[in-house]
Amino acid sequence: MADAAAGAGRERFLADAAARGLQVEVVERPAAKSLAEAAGILGITPSDIVKSLVVKHKDGSFLFALVPGDRQISWPKLRNLVGVNKLSLPPADVALDATGYERGTITPLGSTNSWPVYADATITGRRISMGAGAHGYSAFVDADALTGALGAVVADISDPA
Repeated sequence: MADAAAGAGRERFLADAAARGLQVEVVERPAAKSLAEAAGILGITPSDIVKSLVVKHKDGSFLFALVPGDRQISWPKLRNLVGVNKLSLPPADVALDATGYERGTITPLGSTNSWPVYADATITGRRISMGAGAHGYSAFVDADALTGALGAVVADISDPA
């Protein structure tokens, strides 16, 4: 059953990328114990791995925050940009319900709900790696094409980790 769910997540990811005209390269990879190990496996730097974080709004809705692996969300910057005084990272089961993806596989592409996307400005202008909707897979995509296809708000929303 888990394999079927993983396949479905990867297929949703690929179908949404295709529908948006995005060229993505999905690669199978072994599990990694750290960001540095994952970057080494993929032959890239930790900053080239972009985390897709699900963030809960106080009104019960969600948003995606795309942040380089070597950085973290700046809560004051993101709250100011969104215009709210409270945002939080939901528990894993809530993130799964909000996106259809388990933690570690989350991506705005193919999410079961279309939430707004906020991308840190430091991801732009390069090829990045991100979750591909299933454990054991990573996707490579042009960050500018991705943010454009998602209608993402690109802004300074992170701080060094």
